[in-house]
Amino acid sequence: MDRVMSTALCSSGKAIGLKEEPGFDGRVIVYPSNQTLKDYLSWRQADCHINNLYNTVFWALVQQSGLTPVQAQERLQGTLAADKNEILFSEFNINYNNEPLMYRKGTVLIWQKVGEVTTKEVKLPAEMEGKKMEMTRTRTKPVPLHCDIIGDAFWKEHPEILDEDS
Repeated sequence: MDRVMSTALCSSGKAIGLKEEPGFDGRVIVYPSNQTLKDYLSWRQADCHINNLYNTVFWALVQQSGLTPVQAQERLQGTLAADKNEILFSEFNINYNNEPLMYRKGTVLIWQKVGEVTTKEVKLPAEMEGKKMEMTRTRTKPVPLHCDIIGDAFWKEHPEILDEDS
């Protein structure tokens, strides 16, 4: 299992209130079709949204209302998304839909072509020797996105993800 440090849990690079640094469970799975893959990723994003909504309300109840974690859990038991949104808005003046996409939708990493500009010293003919020039080259790098992948818009914008040759 790869180890990563969540910026949400860090201050100056040190974990806050954790006995161990958080772990990331990375898996490689081959899905039988692009539609199955899209369905799986959509489910994961929906699950991220559900968990974050719960955690946002839970920690607001603990940190701002002074409930114990057990009391907050009991208060949220059996609630639906609409109930959690109502608690956030009526008790804490938080409109969950205004929270950053990063928290509501999670982070999607995709390989994307990125132009890199570097400065290099060129040693060609004598009159240009030692001259520095900017050069741009294209590299493929993982790029974090905070967006909705459940609808078709993401897949239309990034068709290369599902291409057979990518």
